[in-house]
Amino acid sequence: MVNAIELSDVSCRYRRQLALDHVTATLPAGRVTALVGPNGSGKSTLLAALAGVLPLAGGQIRNLPEDIAFVVQRSAVPDSLPITVRQTVEMGRWRRRGAWGRLRREDHQIVDEAMARLGLSELAGRQLGTLSGGQRQRALVAQGLAQRAALILLDEPLASVDVRASEYIAGAVQDARADGATIVIATHERDQARQADHVLHLSRGALLHEGPPGAAAGPSSATGAMTASRASGEHAGRRGPAGASR
Repeated sequence: MVNAIELSDVSCRYRRQLALDHVTATLPAGRVTALVGPNGSGKSTLLAALAGVLPLAGGQIRNLPEDIAFVVQRSAVPDSLPITVRQTVEMGRWRRRGAWGRLRREDHQIVDEAMARLGLSELAGRQLGTLSGGQRQRALVAQGLAQRAALILLDEPLASVDVRASEYIAGAVQDARADGATIVIATHERDQARQADHVLHLSRGALLHEGPPGAAAGPSSATGAMTASRASGEHAGRRGPAGASR
C-alpha cells in the first residue's frame, strides 16, 4: 500500500525570503490534491520542494516516491527550442532510458498513449515553438504522463489555455488518478480545485486550511481570502518558475 506524502513543519526560502512558512499537511496517495491561493502564496514553491529542485530550509517531507514528474508552465519553455511535439513527449521516458538511450517498443507505446490522451497525435511532427499556448501546455502534460511517475506535479496547467486544452488536460489528470498516480496541482481555476479530492489553501507561504473541496478556512472561505488579496493588490507580481512563489 502506498503511503500518503506527509509534510512536517516544511519551510523554504528563495534567497533570504521565506517562501514557505512551517507547512504541515498530508497529500493523500492516489488522489488529486489542489494547491490554491493568490500569487505569492507559495504554491509553486511547494511544488518545487516536492520535486526536489528547491532545498528545504526546515522540516521534512516523508514518503516521497523516487519517480516524480514535474510539469512546468508552458512559459518556462523557450519558443526557439528546436524540438517536435513527439520529441517533447519522448523526453518523459528519459528517466528510464537516459537522454541518449534508445527507446524500446514499450516506450513508444507509452508515448503514443500519452499523446492520444491529450489529443496530440496529429501534431506529432510539429515544432513545439509553432504551437498555440494550449497545444504547448498539452504537450508538456503529455510529457509528464509519459514518465509514468508515481507522483505528478503540475504548475497551473490550465492557466490561459483554451477550452479544448482545458478539457483534455482535466481528462488526462483524472486518467492518471485512475491509473493510481498521486497528483498535486497548483491552480487558480475554481473548477479544477472543486474536482480535486483534497485541497490545500495557502497564503503568504502559510497553510490556511486543508480538507475536501469547498471546505471553509475558518470564518471566511479560501476563495474569499483570494479575492480580498487580489483587491488589496498584495503579491501582484509574478516571477518565472525558477524564482516564483505562487
